[in-house]
Amino acid sequence: MAFELVSDYEARGDQSQAIDKLVKSVEAGNRHQTLLGVTGSGKTFTMANVIARIGRPALIMSHNKTLAAQLFSEFRNFFPNNAVEYFVSYFDYYQPEAYIPRTDTYIEKDSSINDEIERLRLSSMGSLLTRQDTIVIASVSCIYGLGSPEDYENMMLPVWVGQEVARDELLERLVSLLFERNDIAFSRGKFRVRGDVVEVHPAYLEDTAVRVEFFGDEVDRISTIDVLTGAVIDRADKYTFFPAKQFVTPGDKMKRAVVAIRKEADERIAEFEKEGKLIEAQRLRMRTDFDLEMMREMGFCPGIENYSRHLTGRPPGARPYTLLDFFPDDFLTLMDESHVTVPQVRGMYEGDKSRKTVLVEHGFRLPSALDNRPLRFDEFMKMTGQRLYVSATPGPFEVVNSRPENHRFIPVAPLGRRDEGRGLDPRKVRVIASGSDEPVADFDPTRPGRPLVVEQIIRPTGLLDPELVLRPLKGQIDETIELCRENVEKGQRVLVTTLTKKTAEDLSEYLQGTGLKVRYIHADIDAVERVEILRQLRAATFDILVGINLLREGLDLPEVSLVCILDADKEGFLRNETSLIQTAGRAARHIEGRCVLFCDQVTDSIQRLIDVTEDRRAKQMAHNEEHGITPQGVKRAVQESLQMYTAQKEQAEGLNQSMVAEEEEAYDRVRVIAELERDMADAAGKLEFERAAHLRDQIAALKNGGEVAKKPVARKKLRYGKRR
Repeated sequence: MAFELVSDYEARGDQSQAIDKLVKSVEAGNRHQTLLGVTGSGKTFTMANVIARIGRPALIMSHNKTLAAQLFSEFRNFFPNNAVEYFVSYFDYYQPEAYIPRTDTYIEKDSSINDEIERLRLSSMGSLLTRQDTIVIASVSCIYGLGSPEDYENMMLPVWVGQEVARDELLERLVSLLFERNDIAFSRGKFRVRGDVVEVHPAYLEDTAVRVEFFGDEVDRISTIDVLTGAVIDRADKYTFFPAKQFVTPGDKMKRAVVAIRKEADERIAEFEKEGKLIEAQRLRMRTDFDLEMMREMGFCPGIENYSRHLTGRPPGARPYTLLDFFPDDFLTLMDESHVTVPQVRGMYEGDKSRKTVLVEHGFRLPSALDNRPLRFDEFMKMTGQRLYVSATPGPFEVVNSRPENHRFIPVAPLGRRDEGRGLDPRKVRVIASGSDEPVADFDPTRPGRPLVVEQIIRPTGLLDPELVLRPLKGQIDETIELCRENVEKGQRVLVTTLTKKTAEDLSEYLQGTGLKVRYIHADIDAVERVEILRQLRAATFDILVGINLLREGLDLPEVSLVCILDADKEGFLRNETSLIQTAGRAARHIEGRCVLFCDQVTDSIQRLIDVTEDRRAKQMAHNEEHGITPQGVKRAVQESLQMYTAQKEQAEGLNQSMVAEEEEAYDRVRVIAELERDMADAAGKLEFERAAHLRDQIAALKNGGEVAKKPVARKKLRYGKRR
């Protein structure tokens, strides 16, 4: 299936040669190729061109949700006529189940699921099963366990006009797909019935439902409708319903799974009792009995993923089904910011295993729960086939695998006569990097073609790498304030990086006190809000963003002209060569881009940053002079959001919840009071009494003819203890 790339510009600078070399390498059958592209050189556009020319389904992996959301928005613009999907963890908050034997502390699983991201995940699964022109932007969530694609596909429910099917039979099938009937609150994953009319809201659609009208036992009409108004959007001759949940199991498999789970539980309980571990045996018996009862009656139970091995019929130790199983065999994997993404994929398995092993040993889970796991790195490498690593600072793994000239072959068995004349037998050699112990994954010296590293240093706009400025640590905060004021007066944005969350929050508060418009961003802020914060920075809602580690890889912020790195000489993970190069690169999309490093000594990492920057600037200036190019700043429209909330919900639950925007000059006072009263009742129901009290005060002010406070009143936290 052809991919139709839509763009207002063509390949420039180093992009054309990079695209040609990468496409040639992929077509030659190489499993590894690396794109070493500097920040702002258009790596995303190069990736889009490679996908369009190769013409195969693609998985684009990113190491965090914020960057994945940015890539999702960009690729939707590049491929508006193809299926571009988004697959990341649907947890806004996730506390995994765990047990600490030393203190006898059991931590129950706790999570908050984002309905919008769950919808996008389901949409990804559906597109992969029904379309060949699919691009999925995913986080490391794609290597975690998912339902069987075979079961998911077999349980799809096609309905067509003229089909002979009873209404009640359709309802039973919808229930088996884990849809819920609700004739009052009609939302995603639910259906309602009105006589001979059945309306279904698929879990993967946002504001569109499907209306199926019957005439007796025959489907008379199928329509897509607006969920809010009920107005008909379009007529359809056929529609296919996908399951409403990601983990769905046919009834016959569920029955077999219940029997297998009971058998394993009985064996494990008997083993505990034989060893005298009566507490562990009782724990396991209570947990298993409850879960099996839920599965028999409801077809689902909390933590059902821990029984995935039995539900899918896999043998012990077998790898889980993941999103990768939904792809066809010839898909292409692109790992964006691979220097972070590859180690992240490699580290998932062991961390998950160590936590679950403790749960199994103490009777909180069956041993089969260990098979509900992420893929091991070798399994991931085997399943992904051909890979393209993309980074401004590729790691050792990517470079070693993509540069065969660095490889040396160590025979582990004598070469026989049959091997002469056709090169080394890959089964009889071990390949490692020259001067390194880093193994070369699945490298086959007998395959045609040569893996390669393609450099993309020249930017299409002629921009140079940002100028580096070193300043002393003493007075770094005051100096940062002055630098921020200078840039803000020019209408430019600033990024400031610190070493800790507390420092980021305190610095933001301090800068706000000087009259600057500042916000902070770190890992405690959920994924949806992070995306909105970055959009607001570009839209000039505020001018300065303070962060720690999130202001690095891949963030496309053309309005940022200054990056301030505080405590730059504190050598470590946040101030190593890779981190400094990536952070400094955030100013590379502005014609006046600068990076100010506050340090008292030039560490090895700072020196390498200086050397790399000077080398690249020399090449870029020489190229501009040779071709008569005048550098120009990047101009790009603010990307659309994921539209996680409707406009009504944004007013009630957005970033400025419990208040009305100050710039909203005219508003309906009655409507606002009604909204605030609903928020107050909701806050009280959640036991958020401080917020409820503040809302009460705002309502009273509005009723008395006053205005809503610009900001919530700061309230002192009370400490409760014994009275003296």
